[in-house]
Amino acid sequence: MRSERGRMFASLAVRNYRLFFAGALISNLGTWVQRVGQDWLVLTELTEGSSAALGIVTALQFLAIPILAPYAGAVVDRMPKRRVLFATQVLLGVTAFALWGVVAAGVVELWHVYVFAFLQGVITAFDNPARQSFVSEIVPAELLPNAVGLNSTSFNGARLIGPGSAGLLIAAFGVGPTLLINAVSFVFMLAAVVALRPAELHPSRRIKARGATRDGLRYLAGRPDLIILMVIVFSLGTFGMNFQIYNALMATEVFGKGAEEYGLLGTVMAVGTLGAALAATRRMRPSLRTVLAALGAFAASTALLAVTPSYPVYALLLVPAGFFALTVMTTANAAVQLGTAPEFRGRVMAVYVAIFTGGTPIGAPLIGWLGEVWGPRAMVLTGALATGLAAGAVLAYLMLHDGVRLAVERGWPLRLRVFVARREAAAVAD
Repeated sequence: MRSERGRMFASLAVRNYRLFFAGALISNLGTWVQRVGQDWLVLTELTEGSSAALGIVTALQFLAIPILAPYAGAVVDRMPKRRVLFATQVLLGVTAFALWGVVAAGVVELWHVYVFAFLQGVITAFDNPARQSFVSEIVPAELLPNAVGLNSTSFNGARLIGPGSAGLLIAAFGVGPTLLINAVSFVFMLAAVVALRPAELHPSRRIKARGATRDGLRYLAGRPDLIILMVIVFSLGTFGMNFQIYNALMATEVFGKGAEEYGLLGTVMAVGTLGAALAATRRMRPSLRTVLAALGAFAASTALLAVTPSYPVYALLLVPAGFFALTVMTTANAAVQLGTAPEFRGRVMAVYVAIFTGGTPIGAPLIGWLGEVWGPRAMVLTGALATGLAAGAVLAYLMLHDGVRLAVERGWPLRLRVFVARREAAAVAD
C-alpha cells in the first residue's frame, strides 16, 4: 500500500513541481468558481434562460485557440516556457478583475461577458501549451505520466469544491464574489512560478523562429499515431464535454432546480473525474486501448444521462461520465507528450489543445440550439451518439489499416480486448 501511494504522488517529491501543483490547485479552484458564476449570470440575470447565449459564451472562450494554435505553439517552443506562463497568468488575472469590476459596478451587459470570454480565449491559446509542455521541464521524463495525472487531480480536486461553493456563494451574495475569487486566485499561481528554482528545471532546446510553425505541422503530419489521438479528443471536446450546458439546462428546465443544485452537479461529477485523475497517476504507460475503451464507456454513460428520470439519478450518473471522460483526456495527453520529441512538444501540444477545444465554437452553440429546439434530453443524447460514433469510426479505421483485432475473453465478467498486431503504425497502442 505504501509503495502504491508513493507511486501515485511521486512527482510531489520534486520541489518545483510541489510549488507548481499548489499554485495550480488554487488557480483551478478560482476557475471553477467563476465558471459556475459566469454561467449563472448569463442564464438567469442577463437572459431569460437562453441556452443559445450560454453556448455562445462557451464558444467565444475557445474560438481563438484553434486559430492561434500554430503560432502559439511556435512562440512556446521559441521562448522560455516559464516566462510565457508568467505573462499569460498576469493577463488572465487582469481580465478576471475587469469582469468582476463591471459586475460589481452593476453595469454588466451580455456583450461584456462575450468580450471577456473572447479575450480570455486569446490568452488561453498561449497559456495552455505553455502550461502543459512546461510540466515536462519540471519533472524528469519517467515522472511525466504521473505529473500529468496529478495535474488532472489538481484540476478536478478544485472541481470537487468549486461548483458547490459557487452555488452557495451565488445564493447568499450573488455572482460578484465568484468572479473576484477567480481574479485573486491568479496571484497564487504567479507566486508559484516566481518561486521555482531555475537550476532544477530541465529546459528543452529552443527552436529558431523561421519556419517553426511549418516544421511543427510537418512533424505532426508524419505521426499517424498522434493524429489518431487528436481525432479522438476532438470528438470528445466538440460533442461530449459540454456539461456546463448539459447540467445548467437539465437542472433548471428538466428538474426545476436552483443555483445550489446546479453547482452541486459540478461537484458530483468531479468525484468521477478526480477518481480518474488519481488512477492516471498510477498509469505508467498510456495506451490507445485505454483511450478507446474509455471513450466508448463515456458515450454509454452519457446516453443514460439523457433518459434519467430524476435529479438524484442524473447526479449519480455524472460520476461514471466524469470518470471515463477524464480517462480519455489524461491518457491521450500523456501519450501525446511522451510520443513527441522535446523540441516539438510546445507546437504539438498547441495543436492538441486546439483540436480538443477547437470544436467547441461549433459544438457548444449547436448543442445550445438543440437544447432550445428539441429540449435538454435530446441535446445530451446527441452528444452521447456523436462520441460513440467517433469511437466506432476510429476502431474501424484501426482494424482496416493498422492490424487491430478484437477478442472476447471468456469468463465472468466478459471482457472485450483490443489487440494491435502491427505496432509500427500505432506506437502508443497496447
